Amino acid sequence: MKNDPFFEPVSGAVLPRFAGVPSFMRLPVIDDGHARAGDVDIGIVGVPWDGGTTNRPGARHGPRQLRDLSTMIRSTHPVSYIAPFKMVNCADMGDCPINPADLGDTMKRVTSYYADLKSRGITPMTVGGDHLVSLPVLRGLASDGPVGMIHFDAHTDLFDSYFDGFKYTHGTPFRRAIEEGLLDPKRVVQIGIRGTMYDGEDIEWGRANGVTIITMDEFADQSIADVMRQARQIVGDQQTYVSFDIDCIDPAFAPGTGTPEIGGFTTREAQLLVRQLKGLNLIGADLVEVSPPFDESGNTAWVGVSIMFEILCMLAVAIDQRG
Repeated sequence: MKNDPFFEPVSGAVLPRFAGVPSFMRLPVIDDGHARAGDVDIGIVGVPWDGGTTNRPGARHGPRQLRDLSTMIRSTHPVSYIAPFKMVNCADMGDCPINPADLGDTMKRVTSYYADLKSRGITPMTVGGDHLVSLPVLRGLASDGPVGMIHFDAHTDLFDSYFDGFKYTHGTPFRRAIEEGLLDPKRVVQIGIRGTMYDGEDIEWGRANGVTIITMDEFADQSIADVMRQARQIVGDQQTYVSFDIDCIDPAFAPGTGTPEIGGFTTREAQLLVRQLKGLNLIGADLVEVSPPFDESGNTAWVGVSIMFEILCMLAVAIDQRG
């Protein structure tokens, strides 16, 4: 949209990719007080928080590792030739304020931060963090009415509660978002759901409320094009959010996550799925649940930043189409 050279990444031909202070995709770091903050179109934001995790922790360290691995990302998509950093102004906006000792206070801080991004016309690409971060993000972005969502995950995250009625975990964000009127359940599509279940109540509740749930077995019986054609028809041309949990990818490719499930997408399938988002009216996206303590090789983070770039290209196209 603006094609401002100030917002283009540092080239690997100028400074080696292993050198310098890491930022998301080697973009300029723009905080709220920066003179160019008002010129940002897409803000990549870390939310280093995993206060909703119920088993294996560590996703709070995801944004830092993803920043480091993202320095290997270059500027142009290898298939579509989309060059997002030339289409729109992208920046690393640092990390959203959080309170690691207080779940409720963190959600208030995140909601306020994203409401401010929305008021300034900045489209967020969020880097988690566990999946509960999606709830306060949506509270900040969907204040004008419910939005649609395409959600890639091994789990529905439509559970009602944990232990003695506790309502806020990384397994509950989208149930709360539907209850709060942030998501239109009839415009929510979940793809890749699999794994052993507690009782299936989450899937029953979702389908009873209009959510389209495409399990991994159902995905395997169709082509990627057919699955995404259905998803695109469901969300239509209205505002849509994208949520990508790294555990939708098989742990053979991305083991560093809190709740791995075998039988997931290959990295190639994940790329092809995300590329089918092109042209949708996207208002934001997140990539969550990368847990560096369980990612000894760093490969999960590398998968994560590669998918982030795919999503970023789709966000850039959406902004460009809105003019």
